[in-house]
Parts: sequence; C-alpha cells; structure tokens
Amino acid sequence: MTHRGKLGIRGSPFEHLALRHPCFSAEAHTRAGRIHLPVSSTCNIRCRFCERSFDSSTWRPGVASRLLDPAMAPETVARALELCPELAVVGVAGPGESLATSHAPDALEAVLSRFPGLIGCLSTNGLSLPHQVDRLAAIGVRTVTVTVNALTPAVWPKVYAWIRHSGRKVEGDEAAWILSTAQEEGIRRATARGLVVKVNTVLVPGVNEAEVGAIASCAAACGASLMNVIPLLPAGEMAACPSPDCEMIEKARRQVENYLPVFRHCRYCRADACGIPGVGRDFAGDLHGEARQETFSHG
Repeated sequence: MTHRGKLGIRGSPFEHLALRHPCFSAEAHTRAGRIHLPVSSTCNIRCRFCERSFDSSTWRPGVASRLLDPAMAPETVARALELCPELAVVGVAGPGESLATSHAPDALEAVLSRFPGLIGCLSTNGLSLPHQVDRLAAIGVRTVTVTVNALTPAVWPKVYAWIRHSGRKVEGDEAAWILSTAQEEGIRRATARGLVVKVNTVLVPGVNEAEVGAIASCAAACGASLMNVIPLLPAGEMAACPSPDCEMIEKARRQVENYLPVFRHCRYCRADACGIPGVGRDFAGDLHGEARQETFSHG
C-alpha cells in the first residue's frame, strides 16, 4: 500500500498543473476560474441517479441553460475571459456524455488552438475514452475526469441501467464488464499519453460505499492522480434515496486516501458553469442567457 493520499497536492508530479486547476487543487479553487462548454447533447449510459435538464436556476451536474454549438465555443470563451480574467481551465462536463459525440473534442480543439494558455479538461464516463485518448492528447487536453461508480457485477446494476455499445443496448454483467474494462483501459492510455486523470465516484448509501476503496485502489494502479468522492444528489430513479451523511462521506474519503489524494471541494458544478468555484460568482447567465427548451437524448 503506497498511502499516496497522505502526500496531498504539494510535491506531487502534477503540482504545476493542479495549482491552476480549481477542480484539482484547494488552493486554485478560490483563485482560478473555469468554464464548462455545454456542447454534449447525448449520453451512452443510463445512470439511475441521472436527471438531465435545461434550466437557469438548478445548480447540479447535467444541467445547462442551453446547448452550445461547438463552432461557437471560441467566441464564448473569449467573452468569458472578459467577464472572468482569472479563467484558467476550459472543459466539457455535459450536459450529456462528453465522448458520446465528437462535439466536445471539436469544441476543445477550436478553443485551445485560439487560447493555448488555457488548460483543456474533459469529464467522461469512460466508455469511449480508450478510442479518444490519442485525439484528446493531440488537441491539447491536459486533464481528464473519469466517473467510476461501481466495479463488481453485483453493484453495477444498482447504479446503472444500461450502456449503449457498438450500436446496441447492453445490460447486466456484460455491460458491467464492458464499462469497467473501458474505464481501466482509458485511464491507463490517458496517463501514458501524459494526461492527468482524476476519478470521480458518486457515493450512494446502501449501494456502493463498500466499493469506494477498491475503486481508489484500481484507479491508482491504472495511473490516476486524484480522486473525488461526490455525495449523491437524489434524482432520477434514486430520487427517494437519501444523501450520505458527513460520517459516511468522511469514511469513504479515508478509504481513498490509502491510495490517492482526495479533492474535497467539489461544488456540483453545472454543465455551463463559468467562474471561480470557491468564490461563488457565476457568469453562465451572462454567456448563455435564459434557459431554452432542448431535447436531451440517452440514445
């Protein structure tokens, strides 16, 4: 056991990057800005706690005021830099799965070619990551967050309903094996290409708390640098499920710290968030205006 979690960010091999990324460092969380480009409209996995929507007031992942055309991403970032000069990170975190279409890589490529000083970031469920790593590295993406919520076939169907793989809907043990294999391979390939990988795990009481340590161990073995334990926000099929209490969250984080540093300042950011997370001011409304009716697809 390496006890990498006790090292923290200081002294880590990605310190130079983390100190500019508000989702990787507590220090950057209150002084560095980030923008999420809401370009991803579809998803290839059905998570039981997922509830995507388009509105201007709900503060949680999977929510945006509207979808952004990837071609408009550079101009949107230019306006964001005027509103928030501290902007250091440009990323895609929804409202759907970032790698279910080419929209996120297309948008990031256009933005990073115009603003090479920004850190390119992408959040993904990992299903399509192995086949996208080379392009992400080539266009300048430097950090990837992979959400891993289950490892074993016994827990997997309690968190996920199905995946869409090779043009077909897959459920049960086969789906669990396909997704877990893709996540592990994707993390290994990403780190081999020099990308810094953070793993997110949504902590669901009575479902996956016993697997958090195993997820951290596996993530560390695959090359991940950091992990974030996210308390469940009851929604979707899990609307009646309680959120984990502070004791359960802290216990899970201590398990993770046997293997990886833990990021403890997550703010449940929207898919169109813009600003400095730790300060609380968000400029998404200035960039995107009021919510517009959209169609979100799980196809």
